[in-house]
Amino acid sequence: MGCVENAGIRISMDGRRSLCDNIFVVRLWRTVKYHQVYLQKYRKVQEAREQLALYFHFYNTERPDEALSYRRPHEVYFGTRALLENALERRVC
Repeated sequence: MGCVENAGIRISMDGRRSLCDNIFVVRLWRTVKYHQVYLQKYRKVQEAREQLALYFHFYNTERPDEALSYRRPHEVYFGTRALLENALERRVC
């Protein structure tokens, strides 16, 4: 067993459960479409890119998420990352 498995982390992107893994991406794009894309009339591709970049910044850094106990994705991701980096520094693996 590797370091990841010893830490109790399950890897599920093995093809058998890809539907379960994909649901998060499907939900994200549904949210983006309903809260941004369908409400806009983009005149050019560049405008769409700029507006989507602004929306993703908002989505990740400003918008609290109920599924994350009203924390922002940025907080959760980087908080988890900091915990992992600290564990590696202590040589948990």
